[in-house]
Amino acid sequence: MRLRAAVVLTCSVLVSAVVAGPGDPGLAPSASGWVAPVAPVEVISPFDPPAQDWLAGHRGVDLVGGPGTVVAAPCAGTVTFTGTVVDRPVMTITCADGLRSSVEPVLATVAVGAAVSPGDPVGTVVESLASHCVPQTCLHWGVRRGTVYIDPMSLLGGTGPIVLLPG
Repeated sequence: MRLRAAVVLTCSVLVSAVVAGPGDPGLAPSASGWVAPVAPVEVISPFDPPAQDWLAGHRGVDLVGGPGTVVAAPCAGTVTFTGTVVDRPVMTITCADGLRSSVEPVLATVAVGAAVSPGDPVGTVVESLASHCVPQTCLHWGVRRGTVYIDPMSLLGGTGPIVLLPG
């Protein structure tokens, strides 16, 4: 058990050293121009798309991020939505490459129409009873190309190891 804890801690330190946090002066976008919306990147639930559009699935990733965690713009683009969807606050950025990136539960600190660059602080994670990680709070990050969801983690190539937490 101690060895496992040491490995997880070492991996977390490595991720922290490799992936800069939102607002860090050293934040460097991947070759695709994308950054993680929170750092360090610790995946709670990976992307798991349904076999058919109408079936249940996980159309994004859940990342560690408790209430008050600063959320960064993952791409260069324009904030196109901030508001409540069903029962949680959501923010969407339409990226310069045409993809749409949404995060929840996030209280936006920028207005609709604001131009953002990768790594710019755009909001904070808030507590939500509708969080994907109840009873904890986490950040859900989804990315769409048109109406098709894609794995957000695929946009972060070259950012170093990703920590998949035990379930």
